[in-house]
Amino acid sequence: MNVRREVRGQVGHVVLDRPRARNAVTVELARELADAVDDLGSRSRVVVLRGAGADFCAGGDVGALAALHARGREATAELFAAFRAACRAIETAPVPVVAAVHGHAVAGGFELVQSADLAVVEADARIADIHCRYGQVPGGGSTQRLPRILGRPRAMGLILTGETISGRQAAEWGLAYRVAEPGELDRVVDEVVDMLLANSCPAMARSKFLVNRSSTTPLDDGLDLETRHVLDHLATEAETAFAAFTDRKTVHP
Repeated sequence: MNVRREVRGQVGHVVLDRPRARNAVTVELARELADAVDDLGSRSRVVVLRGAGADFCAGGDVGALAALHARGREATAELFAAFRAACRAIETAPVPVVAAVHGHAVAGGFELVQSADLAVVEADARIADIHCRYGQVPGGGSTQRLPRILGRPRAMGLILTGETISGRQAAEWGLAYRVAEPGELDRVVDEVVDMLLANSCPAMARSKFLVNRSSTTPLDDGLDLETRHVLDHLATEAETAFAAFTDRKTVHP
């Protein structure tokens, strides 16, 4: 197995488990990741994604990619299709997915971070899109997601130069929700998870969907979509929502 999964309490934990290969992505790992996120997204309230060992994820497995390339274009496409499906599973999971980032998160590893709903990064983590530095083109979403997250100038700079930034700088630039000092990653992740667990699952699911649609939807259309979802949500969740305001109590529907 390349990916471990388990549910502890209300939290699903997904661990990329190829530490000797720095959790490099293969077709098998990508498929297992997609399956794990789909599974845990259906039986937990929050999913936390981590990497085993010293690094979060060092990107695609170069040896595996070379072997696929030797078999031809269609075989090579399997890796990118599987990884795209894994990122899509993260983005479309009905619960928040939190990336807990330490060590290196480069190339495909950086693209996984971009796919997560929230990232908590260690201050000394090393984050980069190194594709161009090694004669490659980003194939896991950086050219499309990163400009939407950072804006064109910084996204273009990171992609074309392959510059490595620290976790602290990533947080300052808006690539991460929280930064943790070295050795404090688990504690900060737990704090973020606790805040998420205090909230309504239906409300978070609809909010996540709407935020993800915002980057590809014209403003007026997006506002119309938001209104429809608010009304649909109140049609089924009004009693719980109003109780939360009236009683000033945390409710977990």
